[in-house]
Amino acid sequence: MPAPHNPFKAALNNGETVIGCWLSLGDPISTEVAGTAGFDWLLIDSEHTPYDISRIRMQLMALEASESHAAVRVPSSETWMLKQVLDAGAQTVLVPMVESADQARQLVHDVRYPPTGGRGVGYSGARCSKFGQISDYGTTADDQICLLIQVENMAGMAELDDILTVDGIDGVFIGPADLSADMGHMGQISHPDVQNTIKEAFQRIEAAGKAPGVLATGPDMTQDLIDAGARFAATGVDIQLLANALRTLAVKWKGSVN
Repeated sequence: MPAPHNPFKAALNNGETVIGCWLSLGDPISTEVAGTAGFDWLLIDSEHTPYDISRIRMQLMALEASESHAAVRVPSSETWMLKQVLDAGAQTVLVPMVESADQARQLVHDVRYPPTGGRGVGYSGARCSKFGQISDYGTTADDQICLLIQVENMAGMAELDDILTVDGIDGVFIGPADLSADMGHMGQISHPDVQNTIKEAFQRIEAAGKAPGVLATGPDMTQDLIDAGARFAATGVDIQLLANALRTLAVKWKGSVN
């Protein structure tokens, strides 16, 4: 029995555009609810949230029955983090702050099994192989792992062309928040210089045969960046959606009685 099919990776390989949402609440119940919304993919974010591997694993389990593909952003590019997340069952991983081709090559090495990589072999007792039920996991997993990297500062942008020569990188996500800060426009992701830099990067990424990605939460910006070439686009963040909906509701009804 081979490793499970990765529909997210297949969609990117087919040139499709997939729409997703960021999950930052860290609760399996809210994650399961998000899994009913109809997104193509959902990103479990463990970089800016207090997740450990147990909580990531619970959220992967919460999305098991969902048609939304579960991706995981790790906090950093540490080998052990990637190993734990993959063994927990993630097939798509997003790695922040990639700034060189050497770093990208190391990531490819870390997510692949020998002889083409160095991923530790412990799948027989792990969720990724359904605890040994997927007998061919070790020889088939590599083809279904989707490696996404984030280029999100000017150091990474300067090395982007070299990074794009690395085989095994499926997509490159441009992080607008960190990029805008590094460009001197903290909190201004819609600044024309930031947007132009993102769009120019999309062209280079697509020309290299990889998928460009982005997080854009304003409807106009989201559509603009999809039109500019984003092929995996996160269109919202669960914690922001909840906070904004609650504030709007409170203002509406408190105003009506006062």
